[in-house]
Amino acid sequence: MTTYLLDTNIASHVIKGDIPRVRDRLVALPMHCVAVSVVTQAELLYGVAKRGHPPGLTAKVREFLARVNVLPWTTEAAEAYGDLRAASEAGGVTLAPMDMMIAAQAKALALAAARAQDQAILVTRDGAFSRMRGPTGLLIEDWTQDVPA
Repeated sequence: MTTYLLDTNIASHVIKGDIPRVRDRLVALPMHCVAVSVVTQAELLYGVAKRGHPPGLTAKVREFLARVNVLPWTTEAAEAYGDLRAASEAGGVTLAPMDMMIAAQAKALALAAARAQDQAILVTRDGAFSRMRGPTGLLIEDWTQDVPA
């Protein structure tokens, strides 16, 4: 089973419904295969708070979070963070702190999935993550651009 870890920007597009291609990819998947990091949850809730908790947006964000698996930050993610950040910086690749945490969680999820002969894919439209493919082995898809194989 492939697990798709949605980055905050993709989760935002799902919630807004502004890119039909993203919604189409999501509805084609069993929901038990779709997850977000607790870091993404925090970023989404920050966005709601920053806008003054508008009822419509608050309801949409809460509904989205109720439908996806929200993955906690784990010891494995913390270990992946240390290795990933060190390797990335050595290779001249930097990410914002929250993005690095999401990438590390995706890497930890991918390692666990590989042990079960599965895979995990980070779904993002943030080009900064594309620089993580080579040195880290992260599988990355951009549902705003990529056409499913």
